[in-house]
Amino acid sequence: MPTQTDVIISFLEEKERKEGILPKLLEFYRKLLQVQSQVEKKLTSRLEPSLSRDATSKRTNDGVPLISFDELALDWQLLVTTFDEIKIIFASYAAIFKSNYEGLAELEADVLLTRPVLKQWFEKQKLPSRISAKDADNKLINSIIHATIKPFLVSHAKTLRDSIDHERWRRSYCPICGGSADFAFLDTERGSRWLLCSRCDTEWPFQRLQCPYCDTQDQNDLSYFVDDSGLYRLYTCERCKHYLKTIDLRQTEGQVILPLERFHTLDMDRQAVEMGYKPYDKTTRVPKSTYKDKHTRQK
Repeated sequence: MPTQTDVIISFLEEKERKEGILPKLLEFYRKLLQVQSQVEKKLTSRLEPSLSRDATSKRTNDGVPLISFDELALDWQLLVTTFDEIKIIFASYAAIFKSNYEGLAELEADVLLTRPVLKQWFEKQKLPSRISAKDADNKLINSIIHATIKPFLVSHAKTLRDSIDHERWRRSYCPICGGSADFAFLDTERGSRWLLCSRCDTEWPFQRLQCPYCDTQDQNDLSYFVDDSGLYRLYTCERCKHYLKTIDLRQTEGQVILPLERFHTLDMDRQAVEMGYKPYDKTTRVPKSTYKDKHTRQK
C-alpha cells in the first residue's frame, strides 16, 4: 500500500510530465521525499504500537504526547545514512537557501546526530553553539536535522494515530510527538479546524477561536485574511504576532494533499512576513515568489 509520501511523489512526477519541468523548490522537495519514502518502508515492518490503552489514556489526560525522545526506536546506522543523503540534496540546492554546496556538504553526522543534540532538537531547545557550517545558519541546520529524522517520526506516528482520543486532546501541540502546527485545514463536515504537525504530519482538532501558539482567546487579537477564491486563509494573532496557513476543504473539488500544501502556499508565508507576522516552527526558509494573492482581512 503506497504511503502518503509515495502519493506526493507520484503527484509531483505527474506534474512534471504535464508541465515539462518542476520549479526548483518542488524538485528539491521530491528528492527529499524519495529518500524519506525509502526510510519509511524500511521501518514499517519494525515498529509496533508501544503503549497500552491505559498508558495512552493517562498521557492524554495529563497532556503528555505519546512519544518522548527516549522512546524513539532510532536505527542509528540508518539515521546516519539518511543524513548523508539528505545533506547532499540540501547542498545540491544550496542556492535556494542562499548557502553554498561546500558548507552543507561538510556537515558531519558525528556532530549533528548525537543523542544529546537530537534530544535538544526534539524538545525544541536551542542547538549547541559548536554546531555550525560555513554560510549555513541554525535555521537551515535545523531543517536538515528535521528532514533526516522526519521519516522516523512519521513511521512512529503511524503506529499511534489510531490511539488518539481527539475529543480529549484539544491542545496546541501534537498529541503524538509534541511538535507545533505549521498548517491547518477546515474540514468538509462542519468547518472544524484541524492542525497539521510540522514534524510528523499528525492531524488533530483545535478550537478556531484560539491561537495555537500563545493560546489567547481574546477576539480582539485574532483575525484572518482570506484569498479571493475563499480557499486559503491566513490566521494571525496580534498578541504573539504568529500566523497559521489554512485551507478550507469545503471550497475544494479535487484531491488535496495536505503536506504538499505547505509548498503550494509559500507566497502566503512571504506576505505574512511582510505584514510583520512570523512562523512559529518553520523548518525551511521561504524563497521569494513573484506570485501575489489579494487577501481580505476578516474578524
